Formats: sequence, C-alpha cells, structure tokens
Amino acid sequence: MKKILKYSFLLVPAFMLLQSCSKSFLNRPPIDQVTSGNFYKTDEEVLAATAPLYNIVWFDYNDKAFMAFEEARGGNLLSNDRTAYYEFDVSATDQAILLPGYKSFYKIISQSNTTMQNIESSNGNISATVKNEALGECHFMRGLAYFYLVCNWGAVPIIYNNVAQLNDSVRRNTIESVWQFIIHDFQMAEQDLPTTAYNPGRLTKWSAEGMLAKMYLYKSGLGKTVGSRDQNDLDSAKILAGDVIHNSGLSLDPSYADLFTSASNNSSHNNPESLFSLEWMPTSNPWGVNNSFQAYVAYDPNITQTGDGWGAAQGVSADVVNYFMTHPDDSIRRKATCMFDGDFYPQLEQKAGGLNYAVTGISNIKKYVIGSPADNGGQGGFMTAYINTYMLRLAEVYLIYSEAILGNNASTSDPEALKYFNMVRARAGLQPKNSITFMDIFNETRAEFMMEGIEWNDILRWYYFDPQDAMAYVAQQDKGSYTIQYVSGTYGPRKYNVTNSSAYYSFTPQTVYLPFPEAEMINAPSLAGPALPFDFSKLPNY
Repeated sequence: MKKILKYSFLLVPAFMLLQSCSKSFLNRPPIDQVTSGNFYKTDEEVLAATAPLYNIVWFDYNDKAFMAFEEARGGNLLSNDRTAYYEFDVSATDQAILLPGYKSFYKIISQSNTTMQNIESSNGNISATVKNEALGECHFMRGLAYFYLVCNWGAVPIIYNNVAQLNDSVRRNTIESVWQFIIHDFQMAEQDLPTTAYNPGRLTKWSAEGMLAKMYLYKSGLGKTVGSRDQNDLDSAKILAGDVIHNSGLSLDPSYADLFTSASNNSSHNNPESLFSLEWMPTSNPWGVNNSFQAYVAYDPNITQTGDGWGAAQGVSADVVNYFMTHPDDSIRRKATCMFDGDFYPQLEQKAGGLNYAVTGISNIKKYVIGSPADNGGQGGFMTAYINTYMLRLAEVYLIYSEAILGNNASTSDPEALKYFNMVRARAGLQPKNSITFMDIFNETRAEFMMEGIEWNDILRWYYFDPQDAMAYVAQQDKGSYTIQYVSGTYGPRKYNVTNSSAYYSFTPQTVYLPFPEAEMINAPSLAGPALPFDFSKLPNY
C-alpha cells in the first residue's frame, strides 16, 4: 500500500495537464474534466487528485515569475530580462513573465476549488482522515496562491467555486477581503491537516500553523502606522509560531549550505527544516513536474551538462554585493547564495575535481544550483534539477516568532525572541545580539532567504504600516551594473575589487502593485471596476 500511495503522490493525471494549459481562468474558470460525484472512490484516488498541487500548478511561478516578482522587485537580482521589475516599470503586455505568473496562481486556485468540490460530492469509500487531509491541502494551496496575489496585485478577484462563478462578471475584491479570505483558508487547513503527513513531503498541521503565523504577522500592519500594528494579529502570530517551534519536533538543519543540495532536499527525502516545499520530480515528463530554475541561473552550461545553464548575465544585485562586502562575517550564507571570484565548490563539476569560480564579472547565483545529473546520483536532466523549492522553512518561523514578540516595541531583549533570532544567526556563524529591532529582523530575513522568493513580500508588508520608510529603503538599493574580482594574495577575509555604475529605482503608491496582464483585462474588462468587499456568507462549509 505504501508503494501505491507514494506513486500516486508523484503521479500527475492527464486531465491535470489539460487544465494547466487552459485559457484565462478569470474569463472562464477551468473545470476539471471529471466532475462526477462518484469520481473519487478510494483514499488513493483522493491523494492522487491533490498531488499536482505540489508541483505542476506552481510551475509557471517557479519557472521565471518568482525571480521577477520577489527577487528583482525586492532588490536582490540583477538580470537583463527582468530590468522592468526592479525598475518598477512593468508593462501590462508582458507575456513572458507577468501573464504566466499571474495565471499560475489562478491555476492553483482553480484546481483547489475543483478538487474540494469533487471530494465533497464523492460517495466512495474514502476515510475521514484522508478526506480531511485533502481538504486541508486544498485550503492551504488556495490561501497561499491568494497571498502571492495580494502581495503583487493588491485587490484581486476571490474565486471560491469554479462552477457557481462561471457566468459571473469577475470583480476585484478589496485587499482587506483578500486577507480575510487568506486567514480563513489557513485556519481551515490548520483544522484539517494531520500532525504527521500521510506521505513524506505532504502538508501537516505544522505547515499550516507556520504559514498562518506568517499571514497574521503580515496582516497586522495593514492600514496601520508605526507602533500601532494590530496586537491581536501579533499575538496570534506569536502563539502559532510558538506552537510550531515548541511542539512540531522540527529543528534547523545544522548546515546552511546543505539546505540547498539535492541529497538533502528532494521529493524522496525532504529536508527536516522544511514545513512546505514544492515537490519536483527528476524527470520533465510530463512537462511541469520539473524544476527549471537552475537552467536559468547556472552561469555556465558546464555546470549542468544538460544543454542549459543560461545564467551568465544573471546574478545578485550590486546592493547584495555591497551587503556581503560590508558583512564579511556572513560568509556561510553568502557562499551558499552567490559566488564571489575565488570561491571553490567541490559539489559542482565533481568529475573535474570541483568548481573554481574565477569569472570576473557579476556575482552569479549559487542557491539552488546543484550541478549536473552526475553530481546528483544520476538524477535530473535538461531544465530539470532534482531539488525541491522551499516555500516555508523553520528558520522563517523562528524570525516570525521573534518579531511577533517584538510587536510594536522599538526593540526587545526578550529571552525567547533573542533565543530563536540568534539560533538563525548562529547557524550562519554570526555573533548573537543582545537586543533586536524591526530592522534587525528584516535584515536577517533578507540575508537568510535571498533567492527564495520572500523579499518583495517582506517589503510590501513593511509598506503596509510604514510606507515612507519602505519606499526610502528601496530607493537606496543600488541596482546598477558592476564587476567583482578577487584581489590576488588576500586572505582572512579575502578582498575584492568592485567596479560599478550605480543606479537607483523606487516604487510609488502608483507602482507598488503589478499591472493586471492586458490579456486578462481584455478577457475580463470588469477587472477595471472598483474593488468590492467579499460576501463571506457565500462560502461553502468545507
């Protein structure tokens, strides 16, 4: 039975491929081709139905969008094909990144809705345990999709029933309504998900509690000012994060670098620090279950040995280089995140004795670059790196907990806040702090999670309660071109020459959110109308 369940978790049914390529969800919400009330007859069929929520529906977001939406706008990325994102000048006609990224979230929402409806209407022999777990997975995924939508577009349409809303004019709902919907979904997920996953890699109650803590922390500043974030939300974040920390049994991986190796983090062996990861397969058949990220960021085709590795002109921003140059003690995270001239990586190009990074140019990306199939036990292939994508790590819950304790205070020396904040720092080889502020936690989060799709969202939630300082922070980020070169003969620490042409860009209240894709506006012109409060009485009771 375990073999069948494991296979069903990885299986992507053919109808999912049809759905993932469907036309605009907002124009005509795609409906699962199999909607008969007796479709799901067994636990295995239910688990197979939710399996695609862990990879294929997230593919377009992971493929290109998250680097543009989160890392470029957040000031961490230098990239020739994402300049509009860090310049805050994105065109609604962008069909390479903006449109597929936007649609990806509604694919997730659509599949979650359809699966929940089919589960509720099934009359087969489905156990209550598996039914609840599957419903919890759907609520979790739908809530997370709306989190990314509200952070990147603000007021967006809430779609909760593909069939009932098929003929409705699609209207945007207010940001406040979207946040209430997100909280609702994660509360439902927390109630339904088990403390121990049915299969390794699937969501648990701890996944939902950790993510719900994050949502309360973000929501606490919405419409507030400095020192007045909602205390109830902060308290909820503290309680939930604390429960994960003290009762889940999870712990930090002792090695930061090991977090981003295939051996430590794949769909057969998830890293124990992971509360939720996208579960990618070592194959690209069917297309969409594969992790294509390395293909775009590995700076040399010799690294991947699969015909990709197109990232020579893509790396971390000058602002990130400046951070690491002024914080040489943060070398463990730096080397695992981005390459400086003179770095050696024994796990890459192993047949040649390891990779000596000796390129004079920008600092290329290391995080999630794992090398060739030969470097990874034969796993992977063209545009297929066999490594999961973290969506929530325990380290983030530690920092959420510390900030929730800090709350509206200017600083804190609370033992619990310091304990978990300093545990994150200790793994990075950094000295502990005796007192922490909001900016201490914000900067720690940035250094810990660069290239993991967090940065813009963190800036946006700062903007919620302190827009002037958030805009000023971004305006001071150097996003110009640069070259970096190791100064021969320098050690402890190494020294580098950096030559750069500084460039600065910021966002305004008019550009804080991405434009709606033109194709979606054509299909659903009602999106241009004013945002409306959502009627929560319409929600089904599952």
